[in-house]
Amino acid sequence: MSQLVHHRCFVHATREAAARCPSCRQHFCRECVTEHDGRVLCASCLRKRTQPEIRAARDFSLITGPLQLIAGLLLAWIAFYAVGNVLLRTPSEWHEGKAAEAALIGMP
Repeated sequence: MSQLVHHRCFVHATREAAARCPSCRQHFCRECVTEHDGRVLCASCLRKRTQPEIRAARDFSLITGPLQLIAGLLLAWIAFYAVGNVLLRTPSEWHEGKAAEAALIGMP
C-alpha cells in the first residue's frame, strides 16, 4: 500500500490524505470519507450508491388520453343503446299513460 502521507486530499489540498476511495480511486482526508457497508467511501461515491436508480418514466399520456375518450364514448353508447332497447320493449300503452291509468282505476 502506498503511503498516504505523501498524498493530499482531493477536496482539501492542504490536508494529508487519510484514505483512498475504492470506487473513484481518489485520496481524501478524514472529513471527506465515511464508512458504508464496511467500506470507506467518499461523499460523491456514497451518494451514488445510496440514491435509488432513477428510471426514465415512459410517457403514455399521448396514448391513454385518446383511449380513455374512446372508452367513455363506447360506454355511453352502450348505456343509451340498453335504455333504448328497454323503452322499445315496453308496451305502447305504458308510454301513453293508459297502463298507469288502468292500474289506478283497477281496470285490467
